Amino acid sequence: MAQAHVLGLPRIGAQRELKFAVEAFWRGEMSAAALQETGRRIRAANRRAQREAGLDWITVGDFHWYDHVLSTLALVGGLPARFGTAACAPTLADCFAAARGDAGQSAMEMTKWFDTNYHYLVPEYSPQTRFGEGTEWLFDDVAEALAEGGNVKPVLLGPLSLLYLGKEKGGLADRLSLLPALLAQYERVLARLKAQGVTWVQIDEPILVLDLPGPWRDAFALVYRRLAPVAPSLLLATYFGDVSEHAALLTALPVAGVHLDGVRAPAQLDMFAAQWPQDKVLSAGVVDSRNVWRCDLAKARALLAPLAERLGDRLWVASSASLMHCPVDLASEARLDKEVRTWLAFAVQKLGEVALLCRSLDAAEFASADVRAAFVADATAHAARRTSPRIHNSVVQKRLAALTDADARRASDYPARARAQRAWLKLPVLPTTTIGSFPQTAAIRQARADFKRRALSHLDYLETMRAQIRQAVEKQEAYGLDVLVHGEAERNDMVEYFGDLLWGFVITEHGWVQSYGSRCVKPPVIYGDVYLPEPMTVTWSAYAQQLTDKPVKGMLTGPVTMLQWSFVRDDQPRELTALQIALALREEVAALEKAGVRVIQIDEPALREGLPLRESDWPSYLAWAVRAFRVCSSGVADDTQIHTHMCYSAFQDILPSVAALDADVISIETTRSDMALLSAFEAFAYPNEIGPGVYDIHSPRVPSQAEMERLIEAALERIPAERLWINPDCGLKTRDWSQVDGALMNMVAAAKAVRARLSAGQQQALAA
Repeated sequence: MAQAHVLGLPRIGAQRELKFAVEAFWRGEMSAAALQETGRRIRAANRRAQREAGLDWITVGDFHWYDHVLSTLALVGGLPARFGTAACAPTLADCFAAARGDAGQSAMEMTKWFDTNYHYLVPEYSPQTRFGEGTEWLFDDVAEALAEGGNVKPVLLGPLSLLYLGKEKGGLADRLSLLPALLAQYERVLARLKAQGVTWVQIDEPILVLDLPGPWRDAFALVYRRLAPVAPSLLLATYFGDVSEHAALLTALPVAGVHLDGVRAPAQLDMFAAQWPQDKVLSAGVVDSRNVWRCDLAKARALLAPLAERLGDRLWVASSASLMHCPVDLASEARLDKEVRTWLAFAVQKLGEVALLCRSLDAAEFASADVRAAFVADATAHAARRTSPRIHNSVVQKRLAALTDADARRASDYPARARAQRAWLKLPVLPTTTIGSFPQTAAIRQARADFKRRALSHLDYLETMRAQIRQAVEKQEAYGLDVLVHGEAERNDMVEYFGDLLWGFVITEHGWVQSYGSRCVKPPVIYGDVYLPEPMTVTWSAYAQQLTDKPVKGMLTGPVTMLQWSFVRDDQPRELTALQIALALREEVAALEKAGVRVIQIDEPALREGLPLRESDWPSYLAWAVRAFRVCSSGVADDTQIHTHMCYSAFQDILPSVAALDADVISIETTRSDMALLSAFEAFAYPNEIGPGVYDIHSPRVPSQAEMERLIEAALERIPAERLWINPDCGLKTRDWSQVDGALMNMVAAAKAVRARLSAGQQQALAA
């Protein structure tokens, strides 16, 4: 009979217990012992949920204090040498220092995990990299699970993915040169797991879904020939796409099984099964781990049934990838719209779907009353969703049909717009600004919560938020910033805030997922056509503009990021949903301009993230993504300046499309990479204005004026002064005011100092 398992679960806890415990530990308000106890409770709850769902294998090793890539580095003693951990096993404090930076070192670079909204810490490999004895955390997790009994399956990021997802520094020519030393540590880890009594290990190699260079592809045979003799049975897991081009390789590898993503690439399941070896397990991921819609059980069973006939007990039924990308439990959503709720499944519910599908492959089980009733209930819910009148909006459909190419073009090209904008903005050389948000204090969060539960009147809430805006404006004027923001005190999240105000979205109460470290987000659910019933931001931005003579930026989240950072409807192409969002935002942009807000930032940090994983699929995505941005940004006058912001994305390879957005100003993250990203802009000759970040806001460090001067000077080597802006890497909502005050004062001082050093000839040319 087939067996049921999942590739991993959320590690944040049902009520974000990990977030609150880790942050309390960082503040010195919780002991290490209390933090460890919180971790034990979360792990125990995850194991219990798997047992109660009826899974055959209990997945462990998927709990991490900050990031699974960081944990794997710590396990094999591979933290960057600059943190001083090369000669000893890293502690939890060492790992947090690498993740967040400390007084002497900046934090490790961070980027997106494939095409998800999760950020991982990028390994740093140099000639000084030494692997060795690492942490005991994985072995402790396994011991906890084994003590409870049952089949235990640890999960481990594979060695090739760990190397490939890192970067070379300090003159290292090829990361693959480190493979022999790294494999010695993987042998140690796998042998120890086997000695503990583990019979199967899930070893994740997600890089197989990428356009993998030949040497990396060829290394798989060497790696697994070396690991298999010392390891328990290995289930090599791939996910996020089609790996059928590697069918011959995966069939021949000395592993006991392979996992395939049957949601992103269902056709590969049948292709692999048709020629699958008699001695290998095939794990079919048919329950979507990346979205919140309930599984179509009948459709999934139809996909699994022929596999079960061919493979018998060598078929494992699974989630498509780790469920860390889903909220924890739908049972917590007591206030969610009742109709939409019947269409959804979170991680705990998906455990049940996996187990139910596995049971249904047995004829006797499929005929049982409870399984049949579950299939009938599921079919009823899917039919109700398809026919609900709330899904489609005729006004939105007519607006989509009326769109023309002219709606995606500004009236004039950038040089003409730049002249018009300089004429009224009258900004200095190297103008300073921020990305949008300021610290979200406990008082701000409490006021929003009180207003939501009607403990604070609308008038009192309005005045509370206005007081926060006044404070933000006053502080920015004291810093000496040139273009101000209102601070976004009223916003809980850059996507959720807008989702709450647009039709076609629904907001959950506890639908949190991890974004990075202790940072969690609550993605809205897009269930129907998107429509703007009334302006969303005008009141706040216009009020801020009344308080100052300096320009204030209106702040919006762009259509692609709204799409990427939501759980998106799966009943129409994503590009149509993106255009619907773009049309709603176009109305908002026009309303801001009409209200006198003439600098408008439309953030698109997820543009690169949305790229398909295979380069051959990029052109079609980039075409509709760029069009969506231009639809929402193009209906304004020449002297209205459009900004956009992108962070923590390696978008060097899509710079033509970034330029095609035709934003007047783009701000980007460059601090953690020490301005390395700017070399790509230099080579491409980016045509408009650009603000490379000079302050890493994801670290509590306050950079000095000298540090930021050095970064500005480095930027000036690549970007002409007349097109260079000075700003932080990202928004400041996660920092406290003491950090912000010091950093922004230093940033403005650095800009003034560099500005003063510009030659007289440069100054005259810029003035002209």
